[in-house]
Amino acid sequence: MAELVCKAVWGPEVLGYLVIDTLVGGHSCGGVRMLPDIDEAEIKGLARAMTLKYGFLGLPQGGAKAGLLGNPEAPQADRQYLLKRFAESIAPLLSKRIFAPATDMGTSNADIRLVLETAGYKPKRRELQGTRSGYYTALTVVASAKQALRRIGATLSGCSVAIEGFGRVGSALGRLLGQAGAKIVAVSTSRGTLFNSNGLDVARLLELSERKSSWFVEDYREAEHLSPAELLEAPVDLLCPCARHHSIHLTNAPRMTARVICPGANNPLTPEAEQLLFKRGTLCLPDFVANSG
Repeated sequence: MAELVCKAVWGPEVLGYLVIDTLVGGHSCGGVRMLPDIDEAEIKGLARAMTLKYGFLGLPQGGAKAGLLGNPEAPQADRQYLLKRFAESIAPLLSKRIFAPATDMGTSNADIRLVLETAGYKPKRRELQGTRSGYYTALTVVASAKQALRRIGATLSGCSVAIEGFGRVGSALGRLLGQAGAKIVAVSTSRGTLFNSNGLDVARLLELSERKSSWFVEDYREAEHLSPAELLEAPVDLLCPCARHHSIHLTNAPRMTARVICPGANNPLTPEAEQLLFKRGTLCLPDFVANSG
């Protein structure tokens, strides 16, 4: 089928976007993210990434993605209002399972259940029970990084790592890489970057992030405090972008020194930046492989 793009509106207000890139057996699947600055182009790219990911894994479902224009840290009543209005605007696609939503950045299982029930679909008891998608995504990032480093004659043990985005995927990745002997020297959230060339205390990072969410970077003192964007230029062996799409572009790519880029996020590199880094000898792994979960 041709790409289907739905702009969800409520009166004059644009609530967000749904893009169905492909259908398999009349169905598609993809996450629903909630962020204040998403746009149609971002959601289109993410929907295509889901098509590639499902194709790579041999899963019988089409690729899709949805995005809501909202603050994920807003009061619960405001979040629920947005989720309900969004569900009502695309209700036929949800109730007929043409689009099966899942959690993504800024949303939870409870949010997706609310969306489905608002659209008239009652989730089965076994649905929306999983809470470890970030962990499984991180597992494939680690496996991919291990093989990529072997390709350049290196190992996870002792290699220096920067993780952009210390959220569900990034925090799980930090734990797994630390257990494998890697030295995590930089992590970031939307609130800033922590950098210490001698290595960060991963256990403490995990404990702080559990309590403080993205604000935890302000409470960790044994590190340089940099801007979120500066993490991408950190002098490391392995860079794992686990945040937003196109955070690596032609402006910052020339200053990046990582030997391997292994994405936990979808579409973290623009095509132009990827070509530049490839020509320079940087090993950039396909996102739909590295973060396939």
